[in-house]
Amino acid sequence: MIPEEHALRQLFHRTVSECYAEHLGVHDREVTSYVADLLTEFCVVENLYCIRDAEGRAVKEMSKMLAAADPVNGTAPSFDAERKVRKHIGDYALFSTGMFPEAVQRSRFAGDTSFLEMVRTGKESYYIVSQFNLFEYQSEAPFFARLAEEFETYMYGLTKVRGELDRMGTPLYLM
Repeated sequence: MIPEEHALRQLFHRTVSECYAEHLGVHDREVTSYVADLLTEFCVVENLYCIRDAEGRAVKEMSKMLAAADPVNGTAPSFDAERKVRKHIGDYALFSTGMFPEAVQRSRFAGDTSFLEMVRTGKESYYIVSQFNLFEYQSEAPFFARLAEEFETYMYGLTKVRGELDRMGTPLYLM
């Protein structure tokens, strides 16, 4: 995990907050902090591809990620595991479609999924996470419902973040 005081995390927090406020009119600190932390954590490639297959290889195809999230017909060992993988799928889809839409359209990030399908899957995954609304997940559920409902807005905001980072000369490398 990249420390809170790390310059990269601070850059992402400032840039996301400014871009979301200016271009989207979004002044929601919970959302901007979540997105900035997501960008920071996904700078570590192991976090971007944290889902593993039975042989321990990183799963990069959306269909295999979805299978890893399915506790009935897939490989998820529990409903808690389903929630964790679905959260990652939502995060991965938001990050990929917002920061690197051209790579998703060329299937570099999407693998076997089209851009529109990745958006739909990201929204659906956040919605499923929001349905885990009992016990320890109760307080987080409404936040993930908002992420699902406003997925395209936050995705568009990330395209503005990418533009600002490009303008500042901040190098972004596809992992």
